[in-house]
Amino acid sequence: MFETSNDVEEWLAPMNYEQFWREIKPWCLVMPFTREDCDAGLAAGEDIEDMKAVLKMIAEHLLVTRHRLTHRPVGPVLRVVSSQR
Repeated sequence: MFETSNDVEEWLAPMNYEQFWREIKPWCLVMPFTREDCDAGLAAGEDIEDMKAVLKMIAEHLLVTRHRLTHRPVGPVLRVVSSQR
């Protein structure tokens, strides 16, 4: 499913909190925080956007490491050259 680390980042980016937990389940990632830990943190007033960012960063790292993914190669840079004759 993932060919580059960019694919992982793009896959995770649009997910909300609920989707994140549902989508990562089949990957059996060993997350340092459980869903219950995170739910408790949110109930205690932690910011959901900050929590999502951290969770996504951890999941991305775990998947990239597991599958030994690298960044998508940058294509050639094209420059427009005009003639001033």
